[in-house]
Amino acid sequence: MLNRNVSKVRLFFRNNVRRVETLFFIIKSLLSERQFIYVSAVLVSVSTAFAVIVLKGFAHNVFLFANYINGYLKLPYINSLLPIVGIILTVFVVRKVLGGKIEKGSSRILYAVAKRGGIMPRKQMYAQIVTSSLTVGLGGSAGLESPITITGAAFGSNFAQKYKLSKKDRILLLACGVAAGIAAAFNAPIAGVLFAIEVVLADVSITAFIPIMISAATGAIVSTVVLNEEVLLSFRQQHSFDYHNIPYYIILGILGGLVSVYHARKFQKIEAHFAKMRNGDYRKALYGALPLAALIFLLPTLFGEGYESIKVLANPNPEALLNNTVLEEFKHNGWVLLAFVGVTMLVKVYATGLTLSSGGNGGNFAPSLFVGSYLGFFVAKFVHLIGLDRDLPVGNFTIVGMAGILSGLFHAPLTAIFLIGEITGGYNLMLPLMIVSSVSFAVSKQFEKHSMDIKHLAEEGQVFTSDKDRNILSSIDLLGVVTTDIKTIQTTHKPDDVINLLSTTSQNIFAVTDEKNRLIGIVDFNSIRHLVFSPFKIKYSKLEEMIAAPREVVSLEDSVESIMEKFDASGTDYLPILKDERYYGFVFKSKILEAYRQKLKEIVIE
Repeated sequence: MLNRNVSKVRLFFRNNVRRVETLFFIIKSLLSERQFIYVSAVLVSVSTAFAVIVLKGFAHNVFLFANYINGYLKLPYINSLLPIVGIILTVFVVRKVLGGKIEKGSSRILYAVAKRGGIMPRKQMYAQIVTSSLTVGLGGSAGLESPITITGAAFGSNFAQKYKLSKKDRILLLACGVAAGIAAAFNAPIAGVLFAIEVVLADVSITAFIPIMISAATGAIVSTVVLNEEVLLSFRQQHSFDYHNIPYYIILGILGGLVSVYHARKFQKIEAHFAKMRNGDYRKALYGALPLAALIFLLPTLFGEGYESIKVLANPNPEALLNNTVLEEFKHNGWVLLAFVGVTMLVKVYATGLTLSSGGNGGNFAPSLFVGSYLGFFVAKFVHLIGLDRDLPVGNFTIVGMAGILSGLFHAPLTAIFLIGEITGGYNLMLPLMIVSSVSFAVSKQFEKHSMDIKHLAEEGQVFTSDKDRNILSSIDLLGVVTTDIKTIQTTHKPDDVINLLSTTSQNIFAVTDEKNRLIGIVDFNSIRHLVFSPFKIKYSKLEEMIAAPREVVSLEDSVESIMEKFDASGTDYLPILKDERYYGFVFKSKILEAYRQKLKEIVIE
């Protein structure tokens, strides 16, 4: 009976989905291409906004439940237990439901844009929601924004694929989903637009602005109507700016850049440590979850996204942060509170690293805001306690500090400025936001060329960056410029065989391979011309005398940018290319330059 009812529900759902899809195909046929993009932008953003509502609502209610229990226990026991359960459940779902693998991190969006033409796997539309709600919703020390943006991007990508839109429109709808996710998560439509343009779309045309703005506005509206304001990170008290505090804001910006570099490098080390482990998935989960539980017990504000503790720090009674902790009896001691905040700020990267590296799913967007707020509070409170300036507005520094770390970690100063400006309900702090964000970005950029999320992919040429030449090279399909129909010479051949090949083909170069198709060397007509045109010399020559070692060898795994660097270093116009350490073909510099010229023409036309 149960199976029959389930089958009926599935059939009902499938039939209704088909009806909706048919309706949209009809709508597409009636509208112009541009009009359909606008309609699509709204639908993608509504879907993304409801994903945000599910994730944020679940995480907030779990936080309220944990606080309710901790109020009775007087210590954060429940805070420590829930993240262990969440990480283990996440690993279980990934293994049993998602095929044992899930692509994590916003860098996957950038990779899809640069290398997949905006195509994202269908399962990303639900995989991120399920796994991040288990990890972060149950207290894992990470953020929901990265899963939200991946989900939104997947909605946009798969919608475009379903209705057979072009590559350009597919990437545009992917960016619309990202913009809607950020806008809905913070009720910050301008920040959503800027994040999509500043982080996702390295090159953007004016025509892309309108669909992205529509998506961001729609996402923010749905979030505002459905979500309770308490769930969102928002500050409604009035903030004022005093120009006498500019030196302190500059100091905060410098510290923000340095802390950003510290956070990025420590996180990458933790990731690398777990990547080397050969333990089973569940053992790895426990290996990370148990120390995470200990950290959360000692520093309960590491639980979950941490947005509630940011609000506490920005309010007039920040000592409430020590409620239900081992330091509660010292909460009115300013130095104890300062030490707690400072240690928590530095330890947050370990909590986030353990959460994500052990098998949990989430991102570093929320941790960056968390660390920034704690840094801002620490600076202002320290200045208070040493008596240097007792009028320094601690709440302002707590809020502005978030922009500093967000800008330093993600190299997105505009997003940082307008996000914090929007969630504070005004732009009275615009000048300090600009100072702190720009200084932090400049300092961070001195140490880290790329943002934390995309560093490893950017170094491999797998994502777009602010370097437009590099972006064009990254967009070239290597397989499209490789020549594979060049005849080869075997090690068993004789010089006369080479002469025959030269006379019967138009080739000037030949790869010499052994019986296992391994590359031995190259025969270049220009290098053996003196032998070819001398019957006497050719008669007494050996094949080995005609073979030269290649100046450089490339692989199908190499980026086009790295191949061009090898061309420049070797001074040659062609390079042999290998696949799985076997000879595959040749890549010619002229073909890459022609592909580059064609890509450049397409960009200009767009």
